[in-house]
Amino acid sequence: MAKVNVLVLTGYGTNCHDETAHAARLGGADRADIVHFSDIVSGDVRLEDYQMITFPGGFLDGDDMGAAQAAAQRWLHLNDAHGVPLLEHLNRFLNDGKLMLGICNGFQLMVKLGLLPALDGKRFERQVSLTYNNSARFEDRWVELTANGKSPCIFTRGLGRLAMPVRHGEGRIVVPDDETLKRLEAENLIALQYADPETGLPTQEYPANPNGSPLAIAGLTDPTGHCLGLMPHPEAFSHNTNAPGWRRGEYELPGTILFENAVHYLR
Repeated sequence: MAKVNVLVLTGYGTNCHDETAHAARLGGADRADIVHFSDIVSGDVRLEDYQMITFPGGFLDGDDMGAAQAAAQRWLHLNDAHGVPLLEHLNRFLNDGKLMLGICNGFQLMVKLGLLPALDGKRFERQVSLTYNNSARFEDRWVELTANGKSPCIFTRGLGRLAMPVRHGEGRIVVPDDETLKRLEAENLIALQYADPETGLPTQEYPANPNGSPLAIAGLTDPTGHCLGLMPHPEAFSHNTNAPGWRRGEYELPGTILFENAVHYLR
């Protein structure tokens, strides 16, 4: 049986790496290594030795200049110790059919790197962005989600309703024009949406939709389904007792199901 090794990136303000690595192990990964970004640049750690990269949540560079903006510039413009652009490593990683997951700050990074939504298969071209919540507040609450059954996303395959916590100040998707928004919907690149807790349907109503994202977008995938970025924190729901209503049997499917789906696919 194929080994599944997960790289969990850390450094420069990332602070959810430990629980993300734990969630990957619970999801069945053989290894989940926490690796500092500088070790990628130096060549001490090679992306090629892993089957999945996870960009965890946190506050990269203190969110100065916008969430994950500075971190994106590092990836876009730095070379490794052998002079190979870091983007070449990322591109080769995805061309090999491997997986990437970005959670909260990691989602912000993937969007600003142009890894998501990658319309027309274009990578490293910023097509959408994430900005301040409509509430102008940091939102820290549990939300309900619905997965798009038509999405190509590997991580959400076979899933329906889910629940996870959110904790972010910049989680609202912004697009350059209505046409882009229509394409995200038509091409099923919206993998997860904020849902009304009563009906389970996508909602624009606050606080069920904590940031005001259009079309209730909580997570995006790319056309291959191999990349997923989402604002909610699946790694923060690794056991049913994490959920506020666990004694009432609420939220029985933990967020680690995303990692389980990824590991199952890679095997």
